[in-house]
Amino acid sequence: MAAGGSGARRKAGGRVFRYSAWDAIPAALVYVHLGLLVAFFLAWPQMSWGARLAGAGLYAFAIGWNQDSVSHNFIHNPFFTSRLANRITELALTLENGVPQTMYAYVHMRHHAGNSDRPDEAGRTIDPISIYRHGAGGRAEPMLSYVFMGFWRDDDPFTVAREIGAKRPAEAKRALTEFWTMVGVYAVLLVLRWDFVLVLAPFYYLGQSLSFLIAYYEHLGAEPANPLATGVSTYAPLYNALFLNNGYHAEHHYRPKQHWTQMAKLRAEIAPEQAAAGVRVIGPAHFLGFLDPTSWRVPVARRGISARV
Repeated sequence: MAAGGSGARRKAGGRVFRYSAWDAIPAALVYVHLGLLVAFFLAWPQMSWGARLAGAGLYAFAIGWNQDSVSHNFIHNPFFTSRLANRITELALTLENGVPQTMYAYVHMRHHAGNSDRPDEAGRTIDPISIYRHGAGGRAEPMLSYVFMGFWRDDDPFTVAREIGAKRPAEAKRALTEFWTMVGVYAVLLVLRWDFVLVLAPFYYLGQSLSFLIAYYEHLGAEPANPLATGVSTYAPLYNALFLNNGYHAEHHYRPKQHWTQMAKLRAEIAPEQAAAGVRVIGPAHFLGFLDPTSWRVPVARRGISARV
């Protein structure tokens, strides 16, 4: 029966795509993103400073968008039947997001293991990016500190590679290959056009912070101990169209392997159970979650209370 299900998915995806022919869309977006970044680099000398800063702002938004849509879906359902095509795509995602894709996948799967869990008696969380990790009294950390400190709290690439290598040495090697490829490419860009790299550096940080902002409102007010309610959903149509149904976040945490094209179907299947579990739903996109009045009523830790930094 399992083999039949796998065969059905393979048939749906055809010879090229592993799960669905619809993955042609995110697969194309991977290379559109990379192509636009290359075009930005080539056009840089001819651009005005106004155009450069506008492009840098778009670059920052693209990182947050990619990590929470294209890159995220690739982690759970790699696009291609070809292992080589998937490896090349991992390198493309690494270069455009500035994060080794295999390391991002490892941290993200730890996120799913903990579901933004609350700290244990020793103050530890399974999920390294849990919104409760640096909170207090069972409450989430304030949004601003979570968003702007998250990047600086991340483990360094070598620590992440060692953790991966403890069980999967080949995967750790691949992660380090991605890391050194990224370092090499950006070192060459720094030599060729140092001002491009230096101007984009703070916008890279803002892009990573945008991803933390999305993560915050994906879980603020959720219930980590209830499998049906470990995420916060939003059904904003434009957001879900642009972010490949990332708004269906409670549904995604409940069934992480559900394909992005099937999220509305899953919601319809489990809606009564979700209602009974009190699944939290906000109106705007996750990155605008602070505009939802219900977000203002979720208790958070007071600033400066936590000693866990």
